[in-house]
Amino acid sequence: MGAALTRDGRPVRVLVVDDEPPLAELLSMALRYEGWEARSVGDGAGAVRAVREWRADAVVLDVMLPDTDGLTVLRRLRGEIPGVPVLFLTARDAVEDRIAGLTAGGDDYVTKPFSLEEVVARLRGLLRRAGAGQVRDVSLLTVGDLVLDEESHEVWRADEEIRLTATEFELLRFLMRNQRRVLSKAQILDRVWSYDFGGQANIVELYISYLRRKIDVGRQPMIHTRRGAGYVLKPGAPGGR
Repeated sequence: MGAALTRDGRPVRVLVVDDEPPLAELLSMALRYEGWEARSVGDGAGAVRAVREWRADAVVLDVMLPDTDGLTVLRRLRGEIPGVPVLFLTARDAVEDRIAGLTAGGDDYVTKPFSLEEVVARLRGLLRRAGAGQVRDVSLLTVGDLVLDEESHEVWRADEEIRLTATEFELLRFLMRNQRRVLSKAQILDRVWSYDFGGQANIVELYISYLRRKIDVGRQPMIHTRRGAGYVLKPGAPGGR
């Protein structure tokens, strides 16, 4: 499915509120992979400030936060943006939290542990219900003169069509959805191959080399190596690989 855009053509903004940094970063990464913008904060006060300054289109909100509870945060968020959709994160056995959250005005909830795909699907549903056309899906990803169509699986650079294998396509899509972000080999393995190659991260290097031959050869390089960190795709970036 393509990226979600608001009526004015910008990517949907989702605020993740959770005091577990690894979980918050994982959720944010999954949302960015969908072509959305994502920010994360670790407490209720930060959530209210972020919503006020950033004007999020939706919020993923943990019920348990270090400075206050999610229900109090919900009321404050709605004071800033009355109609903002809120998806609660709750513990699996906390039935009372789920009931309290929905009663207090939360729009939906998922229980921990959850799948990233479920969170994205729930958010799409909330945005559709909240906006009646507020969000539209598009299938084209564009970075500089590089264009990828997520529906037809076609790729062009400077209007020249580029033929990719299925794995090369998924790798390029991940890089383009996270343009200007350095992605580690572990992140790429997890998202593109969906499992660990038993430490064989050289599979990433191999497919990066395949992509470079098709995307960068004879043109200004877009795929760059950040030694010790990973890879980054940038439009028209100068310098070596």
